[in-house]
Amino acid sequence: MAPPLHDMTILITGATSGFGEAIARRLAADGARLIVTGRREDRLQRLVDDLRTPTLALAFDVRDREALEESLTDLPDEFSSVDALVANAGLALGLEPAHQASLADWETMIDTNCRALAHTVRAILPGMVERGRGHVVTIGSIAGDWPYPGGNVYGATKAFVKQFALGLRADLMGTGVRVTDLEPGMAETEFSQVRFHGDADKAKKVYQGVDPLTAADVADAVHWVLTRPPHVNVSRLELMPTAQAVTGATVFRRG
Repeated sequence: MAPPLHDMTILITGATSGFGEAIARRLAADGARLIVTGRREDRLQRLVDDLRTPTLALAFDVRDREALEESLTDLPDEFSSVDALVANAGLALGLEPAHQASLADWETMIDTNCRALAHTVRAILPGMVERGRGHVVTIGSIAGDWPYPGGNVYGATKAFVKQFALGLRADLMGTGVRVTDLEPGMAETEFSQVRFHGDADKAKKVYQGVDPLTAADVADAVHWVLTRPPHVNVSRLELMPTAQAVTGATVFRRG
């Protein structure tokens, strides 16, 4: 049997909104000790005030390697043994074709979705290996497998997440540390508002006529993979709303 969540310390990055916030609330409901990170200190504090479980809030930008390492390598004793990492921090920016896309947006996605992810995992992983237990959950995307117009660098970063998680699995065999890449499809959070640089009307059109996944759906999936018995590793979990399917039918039609 898997250890109950109230015996676990779980680190969640990007916990100020969307998937990260929902994951924190879902795991807190089962009594897990939480470390929640994000850039927006006011939102982190509101989350901590709402949760009825021991919670440590760390406000920093995951792209800042020095701040990340300082925060995660000097944890208070109560939170120092991280049993699970949910590496959720990530974003998409822009939906322009590659020849028109913003280089600044590309760099931000690569820095957040790839470099910051690798730095976060590297900061936490040695302790897990030393203790002989742990679970790393990365938040990928179906965009890492299935391209779409305008998804260019975002999709490439999520392909990195998928391959990085698979590489971790290969490295960690025999250590007792598990790795899962969770790959959601269309989900309605602040994701599209961020992608369109705060344009709420444009973001809303993405979900018109569709019942998308919710942040709570993704949080339930994270809860499920974390509570499997220690001998079970869910390597990849893809989930989509019923209204979405990948058909390979993206074609260019003249006129």
